[in-house]
Amino acid sequence: MPAPTLAEVIFPEQANHNFSRILGDLKRSNLSITNRLGSIRHDASFVEDVAAALKLPLVANERCGSWYIDPARKAGSAYFKSTDGHTGQWKFSTRRLNLHLLELIGEHDGLVVFKMPDALSKTIPIWCAVLNRILFPAAPHHHQLFVPPSAVSASEASQIAARLPEFEAAFRALALDAAPLRARLTKPLRPVWTTPDDDGDAPAAGPVAAVAAAGFHPVVCCTSSRRVAGAEVAARGYIQGAGDDTENWAMGLTAGVFWRHAAELLGAAEGELPGLIAGFLEEEAQDAEAALGAGDCCVVSLLPRVTEQSVWAKSARHLEVGLGKSKAASRALRNSLPRICEFVSRFLNEPGTGDGKRVVVLCESGRELSVGVALAVYCWCFGASGDVRPDGDRESFNKTAIRVKLGQIMTALPDANPSRATLQSVNSYLMDWRK
Repeated sequence: MPAPTLAEVIFPEQANHNFSRILGDLKRSNLSITNRLGSIRHDASFVEDVAAALKLPLVANERCGSWYIDPARKAGSAYFKSTDGHTGQWKFSTRRLNLHLLELIGEHDGLVVFKMPDALSKTIPIWCAVLNRILFPAAPHHHQLFVPPSAVSASEASQIAARLPEFEAAFRALALDAAPLRARLTKPLRPVWTTPDDDGDAPAAGPVAAVAAAGFHPVVCCTSSRRVAGAEVAARGYIQGAGDDTENWAMGLTAGVFWRHAAELLGAAEGELPGLIAGFLEEEAQDAEAALGAGDCCVVSLLPRVTEQSVWAKSARHLEVGLGKSKAASRALRNSLPRICEFVSRFLNEPGTGDGKRVVVLCESGRELSVGVALAVYCWCFGASGDVRPDGDRESFNKTAIRVKLGQIMTALPDANPSRATLQSVNSYLMDWRK
């Protein structure tokens, strides 16, 4: 048999182009909304099984954790950011304190936090170690950092541990009263890990029992998605981390809307989903608008499109602020805050029902830009004792004072996730208001 020629061995350029197109089509087909929603439901089943086996409450780690649990089963939300655990960037976030979890942990002798593997392997262990130092200062044998050895090397663990005193000092600078926090716990905290790739029906049961027996409250870090090795098309429709990056595929669908209409969405054909999702979102918007109508209320709506300030005021109680999206919106916030805070201040200082007045700040997520505006309003319009400032009564602000009030907001609203750019705009406005 004659040897093949070079032209027969090497695919022509057109063939390579066709293969690339076919592979791209296969990948896009696998990453369909139908496959994403089905994969989310699959992962949610594992999370539910873990919680049922351990008899512990479920806490969704946002921003995407809520996709993986029926709201009826969710005991709460947290925000442990993956980047706070990235190598060389370790951090204890004073913006994401997650202190509300302590009550759940104390009441149930632990909890299950699910989603976001990077956060589970380092960010939560840092959180546990710092809080143990704050709440159990007389027990240095409980101040150790615990990390999963399969994911974190001994060298990296040592480097993180060396920074724990620095993280502890950052927490203490917030001047929060630790006594009520300590009263919620009977034991210090210790993380435990479980994934769908572990062996056994309840793989964390043994480690959780051991941690409890050793005198700790277990904080179970549950990775909800199983690992997919190789090409995604080989997973037969399963998508690892299917609920991530929703801005690229969800067409406005949120976790709450998905779970309220899961049966219809999971049972629909791919071509039917855009119309279904649009209809559900319209219903939700109408319900939300109706709910805001009652009471003595001032509403500040932050729109995902840019509008002129001349058209912002819709009434004496309603301001529609067109900031745009993403980082551009965060930057535009700096020049918008004077108008927003003056608008809210006028409302709060009107003769009226006093304590019955409400200020509602809306944005697309309810966790980012709206939190920045709420922080600015909280600082600008309210004094240290919580009383409304009279118009014209202002004070100088510094980062520490602003950070303390942000900590209070984050404690009350754990889903909040203001970006660094948003907080920079707030700080700039509050500290440079005379200019």
